[in-house]
Order: sequence, then C-alpha cells, then structure tokens
Amino acid sequence: MDITRLIIVAVGGQGNLLASKVLGEAALLAGIPFRMSEIHGMAQRGGVVESAIVFGDADSTIISDGQAQILLGFEPLETMRAMNKCNADTTVITNLAPLPPFTVAIGKGTYPDVEQLQKLIAKKVKRLIAFDGLALAKKAGSPMALNIVLLGALIQSAAVPITADQVKTAIKTKTKPAFVDINLKAFDLGFEAAKNAG
Repeated sequence: MDITRLIIVAVGGQGNLLASKVLGEAALLAGIPFRMSEIHGMAQRGGVVESAIVFGDADSTIISDGQAQILLGFEPLETMRAMNKCNADTTVITNLAPLPPFTVAIGKGTYPDVEQLQKLIAKKVKRLIAFDGLALAKKAGSPMALNIVLLGALIQSAAVPITADQVKTAIKTKTKPAFVDINLKAFDLGFEAAKNAG
C-alpha cells in the first residue's frame, strides 16, 4: 500500500496524544501497518506537542520537511509553524480558534490575524480545510472534544486509509466511558464540518 504521512500539531492539553492513540487503534482495526512518534516539547506549559503517524510499510516515523501528505492542526499558529513539513500537494486541516501563547497573555507579544494565517497556508498547499473546531467541541458537550472533532474532519477528507466506523470503534475503546457519547457526537460534527470547509 502507499505510504501516507500525517503530522499532528497542538498545544499541550489539547488532546493530541489521545487523537494519535485513537488513529493507531483504528489502523490496527483496519489491518494497516503504521508507525507513530511524538515530540512533547514543554507540553505542561502550553508548549507544542507534535505527533507523526506514518501509515503503510515505512521504515521510519521521521517525516522530513516537505514530506507530509496531511497536516492536522489543533491551533492555527501551530499549524502555520508546521508548514515546513508540507508541500504543494499536502492537505491541511486546522482548527481556527486560537489559543494564544503565554507571551500574548502577558502583553509581551501579539497573536497574528487568523484570516491572514489561513491565506498564507492556502497559498502553499493543495487543500485547506479550516473551521472553528472549538465551537463544535462545545456543541458536542465539552471543549476537550476538539481533538475528536478534528479526527472527524480528517476522516471525511479521505486523506488517511481509515474509515469512520473504524475510528468510532477506536473512540469507544480508547476514551473514558463517560466521554464516549460526547466524543462520538464530536466526531460526527467534525465530519460534517469538513464537507463544507474545504
């Protein structure tokens, strides 16, 4: 099978690692070989968390600059920072709700215009799917479901070789029982949003 390289970027606490585990479980259910790696950075302090998932018979989880077929961004500025991993054929899926870094909160920096970020990203890649994932997570029942909203968008894009049913099964086994219904609703909302956003 073809190799598919996915980068997921988020700020610590946004659920990047759970999203990666759900995708890994779904790949196992699909019988698809995959490799996964994570860079935690200063996750506890709101730093970047990056996951790399390679589907197919790849020898390494390293995704070099320009090699990612898909970039899944939980935060718009972090999506922009990871653009070096993309190329002209990459699909980018990003949440548009900003989570400004500490420096902005204390007045030592300014957050870039999100619409301008979108334009810059769209110029560099084949496809951009961008929407307010946080609003949809809240609609599903919890802002913590942002990660699953974005998984819904990822699966709808057909950029990875996994089905919605496989991911939903993985959600049921990899998330806490109290959050399963919220996460399934979040997945469906993200799936629907991606139809209209890209």
